[in-house]
Amino acid sequence: MMYLAHTAHWQLLGLVTGVLAWILIMAATGLNEWRLWFVDDVTVVTSGVAWVGIWRACFYSHALSGIENCRGIGLSDPFAPAEIAAAQVLMVLALLCGLLGNVGAAAALRMVYFSALDRGNVRLAFAAAGATYLTAGSLCLVPLGWNMSVVLNNGSIDFPPEFHLPDAPVRQQVGSAIGIGVFASALMLVSGMLFLGYRYAPEAPRDTGDPRTQTALAPNGDHQGRDNPAFHSEEVS
Repeated sequence: MMYLAHTAHWQLLGLVTGVLAWILIMAATGLNEWRLWFVDDVTVVTSGVAWVGIWRACFYSHALSGIENCRGIGLSDPFAPAEIAAAQVLMVLALLCGLLGNVGAAAALRMVYFSALDRGNVRLAFAAAGATYLTAGSLCLVPLGWNMSVVLNNGSIDFPPEFHLPDAPVRQQVGSAIGIGVFASALMLVSGMLFLGYRYAPEAPRDTGDPRTQTALAPNGDHQGRDNPAFHSEEVS
């Protein structure tokens, strides 16, 4: 005999972690600071630093009309390197998988805490949510690792003239977006493992005899009031 709702506390934590990870992945996807390019020609890039993301490249300049100048990088642009094109696709897929994982995890936890029907599918629902979380974290790690490797090897990008950026910087370093993405991927993987590691409790919590936890009996011997069905004991084969 056991109480099903008492077995899913770690999975509730996993859902909170998964939601936080999904928000951080979305932030990392939209940030420009994937790479910091340091240039020696400050005629146009007067700050000497450009921010290269997976969607745009930006820099500060007092020589052009705008203080902050950005140019978009599209998936079909011929100058876009393979690691940036892959990041555009894989980060969006990671966001979609993370969203599906959050929805599936929330539905599974609702089944545990609030539903008395179809509770035999709890393990399957948790496993599906965990697998989706792991897929999202893995999809996110691939472009992050790839772009980090290119940055550490001082890789170049053949920007067109309107970007006002050289093909290769004097030096470059990993931007904050990659750090945020790596942290988010780790959280997503932890969340997935929490859901995949779901196990039923070995036994139901014992009766402590505390009168505050007892329910009054009606004249016919039945309880006056019912607890949430999720907290009723249940046999597991």
